[in-house]
Amino acid sequence: MKWGVVAVLATLVVAASAKDYFKETFDGSWADRWTKSSWKVSDGSAGEFKLTAGKWYGDAEADKGIQTGPDSKFFAISAPLATVFDNTGKDTVVQFSVKHEQDLDCGGGYIKVVPATSEKQMGEFGGDTPYSIMFGPDICGYSTRKVHVILTYKGKNYLIKKDIKAETDQLTHVYTLVIKPDNTYQVLIDLKEVASGSLYEDWDMLPPKTIKDPKASKPEDWDEREEIADPEDKKPEGWDDIPATIADKDAKKPEDWDDEEDGTWEPPMIPNPEYKGEWKAKMIKNPAYKGIWVAPDIDNPDYVHDDKLYNFKDLKFVGFELWQVKSGSIFDNILVTDDLEAAKKFAEDTWGKHKDEEKAMFDKVKKEEDEKKAKDAPPPPVDAEAAEEEDDEYEDKEEPSGMGSIKIPKEEEESGHDEL
Repeated sequence: MKWGVVAVLATLVVAASAKDYFKETFDGSWADRWTKSSWKVSDGSAGEFKLTAGKWYGDAEADKGIQTGPDSKFFAISAPLATVFDNTGKDTVVQFSVKHEQDLDCGGGYIKVVPATSEKQMGEFGGDTPYSIMFGPDICGYSTRKVHVILTYKGKNYLIKKDIKAETDQLTHVYTLVIKPDNTYQVLIDLKEVASGSLYEDWDMLPPKTIKDPKASKPEDWDEREEIADPEDKKPEGWDDIPATIADKDAKKPEDWDDEEDGTWEPPMIPNPEYKGEWKAKMIKNPAYKGIWVAPDIDNPDYVHDDKLYNFKDLKFVGFELWQVKSGSIFDNILVTDDLEAAKKFAEDTWGKHKDEEKAMFDKVKKEEDEKKAKDAPPPPVDAEAAEEEDDEYEDKEEPSGMGSIKIPKEEEESGHDEL
């Protein structure tokens, strides 16, 4: 009992210490908190976001999010955090859900976390606006179906080197990124870990600790030949006396060959089956072989360790900056916090509570769509060849008469009955 009380108290302490810097579930007042970017508006290529739960959902109100539309547009929208997030010594958790209801064939579904230094550019928030974190799925055909995790370090964006597979169905999925002060990270999809590791190893934000010595050179006596010709091997006597071609002994001089006009006839030459080619000594292992020479590693003079790779001191905005060929993605339940357990609870209370009902409604809608397609489908085209064969079959059958079937003999039919 005492241990149970302690565990409960510990949970409450953790929950109390967690801080949510941004939380959005998209109710009717969502537009008051979000700012549509002017990016791409002037040339007519900017799309819109609308509030909807989509065609299938678990709860018609709770599952409402913002949906992209129309097709083949750029989409850009942002909102400020409640306070600037300095993650020094803290976990950074970015989480959101997305439902590619349109069966996304090519387009982004990721979120960006933007620093305060970009504040003056947020009115035109777009592809060139500097950001700190970019995270989420990116899909285009079969070649690109990945989860982006891009981190900014000293003004440059670095893409994770791991290939993390994105979900590609038409249901809602929750994407969670955790960056920790010990410079490790986690990526979760639907609250299940799909990737984790070190910021040092899975990004190239820092140059390598060691490099090949540029001043080193291969020693003159370094032998890289794995095999050598056997010095003890000798060429057999008479090897060079065997010609490569010989006269064809089976050839015969043509009967119309005239030696005076055509010259002296000689049989054609053919490959000599006994010719073995140029003699070469057999190869043996080289006793002096040292392997392929590689320059030794030395400390990289450009490497400077940084134990603050994880550190972002002024996270201030979240936003979606996307291009989609086929629109219809619905974004919902966005959270920026410093506690993974709080993020998991938020996901369970939103997506987790309704995901089964959403799947059931999805199955029902798809079944109804399939039935309607089958009903509205035109009848299959008539096979002209098969119809012609059927006509031929009827032509060969006996013609009915009042006294039964009478078949006219072919001979009489052709004769024309001249006797009449």
